[in-house]
Amino acid sequence: MRIVIRLLDTAMTLNELRYIIAVARERNFRRAADRCFVSQPALSLGVQKLEEELGVQLFERSKTEVTVTPIGQQVVEQAQRVLEEIARLRTLARQGQDQLVGSLRLGVIYTIGPYLLPELIPLLHARAPEMPLEVEENTTANLEQLLRNGGIDVAIIALPFDVPGVVTRALYDESFAVVVPKSHAWAQRETVNAEELSSEKVLLLASGHCFSNQVVEACPELQRKGGEVLQGNSLETIRNMVASGLGITVLPCSATSERYKSPLLNVIPFQAPVPSRRVAIAWRKSFAREQAVEALAEAIRAIGGPCLEAVTEARS
Repeated sequence: MRIVIRLLDTAMTLNELRYIIAVARERNFRRAADRCFVSQPALSLGVQKLEEELGVQLFERSKTEVTVTPIGQQVVEQAQRVLEEIARLRTLARQGQDQLVGSLRLGVIYTIGPYLLPELIPLLHARAPEMPLEVEENTTANLEQLLRNGGIDVAIIALPFDVPGVVTRALYDESFAVVVPKSHAWAQRETVNAEELSSEKVLLLASGHCFSNQVVEACPELQRKGGEVLQGNSLETIRNMVASGLGITVLPCSATSERYKSPLLNVIPFQAPVPSRRVAIAWRKSFAREQAVEALAEAIRAIGGPCLEAVTEARS
């Protein structure tokens, strides 16, 4: 089914498109209605009307949850593109409009946000003082959905991030480091080999965080040799658990900078090849504010420092 043609052939309203996008995002009609500033009956009626016009069921409803059907997901994604194209038309019609005016909805993964944002915001503010950030910290999987559904405009994520209709641009490489308690046998070592981690009690983020997967990929012995791995909910929680003597961990370089140093911990670099991640920004191809994306990318690249090694890579 060609969703574009079906959308154009019906007498739907832009509000109805906004309604289905909100329901897909919230998975709840009441919350979707609140987001759209309408009553729940009005929103439900609009969604039902659109389903009847298209002749397909967009959502599966139960007493406890709302699920987007496969065809519904396609319709929601197309509706988002329609609204973005309308926004693009309005942008083109307003000659001289400054794309750096107005908030930018930024998604960032948990293991980047707390360490990048304090450096990024002052630099971005200097470049675009009238473009405040609305920040959403989340996992990569959730940010992907928010980006696809228009819940955020741009995301800062670790590659790979292969999402249809989304452009990515690599910004920097960030190395990893081992963090141990001061009392640990490794505390005075200059480097650690990644394979040695399998002999230790290693604290990592819970499943769902791509950083944990990257650490395990860098040290597959953790799984092959049955190394003891404990899980935490945030890097800062894990840092405190290590400081208390519960085990050791691996952190991204930005989380080991001077401002995060603790008298109870030692940071030890990895031996070559040093595990690392490549960080990128991602945005929908249909997003109309390319100058805003460029300003964000320039501000991130301007951070510099020993932790962020800038990369030059074509868009993907």
